[in-house]
Amino acid sequence: MQFIVPMLDYEDGIAAMEWLCRAFGFEERGRIVEADGRLSHGDLVLGSRRVLLASPSPDYRSPRNRRQDDAREQRLAALPWVIDGVLVYVDDVDAHYARALAEGAIILTPPQDEGVGRLYRAEDPEGHRWMFLQGTPPV
Repeated sequence: MQFIVPMLDYEDGIAAMEWLCRAFGFEERGRIVEADGRLSHGDLVLGSRRVLLASPSPDYRSPRNRRQDDAREQRLAALPWVIDGVLVYVDDVDAHYARALAEGAIILTPPQDEGVGRLYRAEDPEGHRWMFLQGTPPV
């Protein structure tokens, strides 16, 4: 069997794991924390799918912080359909949206019907972009 597992870096991986669980409904499967408190490996699941997280080094800068210093990145960030992140299929996009909104997700586009299904787009606190889609996943 072959499949893809997204791996995302965060400045504060532990806080990111906790927020992703509260806001987006992930469940923590495990974590490895270094002596200095950095997350070297975080494992989250949603349904049967995984996403891995880490805080690679003290010099790492999140997408949000990188955008602050780069005019081109700022222009691209103004386009909500530029995801460059993670697409997640969910059973009820409106309920998922309400949960994410209540936890402070930055909403790029509210739920809307598009050709692929009903979806919304959001950013997590460090600026990683997520798209949540209620539709039929490709086989």
